[in-house]
Amino acid sequence: MHHDAYATLRVSREAGIVRVTIDNPPVNVLDVALMTDLRRLLTTLRDDDTARVIVFDSADPDFFIAHVDMSLVDAPDAFDDLAAEAPDGLNVFQALGELVRHQPQVTIVKLAGLARGGGAEFVTAADMAFAAIGTAGLGQIEALMGIVPGGGATQYLTDRIGRNRALEVVLGADLYDARTAERYGWVNRAVAADELDDVVDRLARDIAALPDGVIAAAKQAVAPADLAGGFLREHDAWASQFARPAAEQLIRGGLANGAQTRDGERDLEGLLRKLAVASANRG
Repeated sequence: MHHDAYATLRVSREAGIVRVTIDNPPVNVLDVALMTDLRRLLTTLRDDDTARVIVFDSADPDFFIAHVDMSLVDAPDAFDDLAAEAPDGLNVFQALGELVRHQPQVTIVKLAGLARGGGAEFVTAADMAFAAIGTAGLGQIEALMGIVPGGGATQYLTDRIGRNRALEVVLGADLYDARTAERYGWVNRAVAADELDDVVDRLARDIAALPDGVIAAAKQAVAPADLAGGFLREHDAWASQFARPAAEQLIRGGLANGAQTRDGERDLEGLLRKLAVASANRG
């Protein structure tokens, strides 16, 4: 498998470990190209018995996956081809998370930078995540766009950190640092930034070196929860809010004020919160 087979991913292999580096500048938005590459990679690896662990990181030290591409507000049909491939009962964004969550390999996220919205959902769908202290951040920002998460976050977070904290994350729409994410159970561990590579690489190598059958047996025993009903509720909630005029207004306002630029993404919560407050005052 060569890295140039994917437009937005760098892929390499080493002794049972597939290393996937996300490289979709300027800030790694989850657009059609990145989602297509991730789906194709995961699908290709499903039947690959020589791959035991998949480690995801980013070519950009500041951003893992920023969030779903907000400019898709002007291209509502852009995901139609991918949506046609989604299993019944799942929208296109939930389908990506479920590919990750049900992957036969062990999936590990090495989180050095920021992951919001669909990027945070990807992190939460993985089997494990390790976050760099001082640089990593996780957040579900959708409420500041007048919507709710629609790619699995409501279900993954409730399952992982509990309903009370899931509501805090979804409705508070803040950015959570590595230590807080660890305390909540959102990530496995907060790690010193200069130790992140060593910690994840050692774990990946140890898992990849296990005897045949151990990984499959462990993943069968520690099976993902059945969230089918919750995904339908989440999609209905997301779609109903997305259809409201406020969502389009806030998303377009975000783009006009710096969302998806490097400067704007550094404090995206602050940028969107100002727009949301202004919109509420006008209403």
